[in-house]
Amino acid sequence: MEKNQKINCTVQSCTWNNSQRQECELEQIIVEPCANCNTGKPQDESMCASYECKPTK
Repeated sequence: MEKNQKINCTVQSCTWNNSQRQECELEQIIVEPCANCNTGKPQDESMCASYECKPTK
């Protein structure tokens, strides 16, 4: 069975972010552990490895 997942995102500096809908425009993302984590805090444990900075205009 294939999942129809929706990826919500509020990181407006990412090129894949649709800020009007607060959604990621990629079909899938890669989530990676942060180096030297183990604090138990979400911001320290993982990050979106699919992030790409929006080009400046």
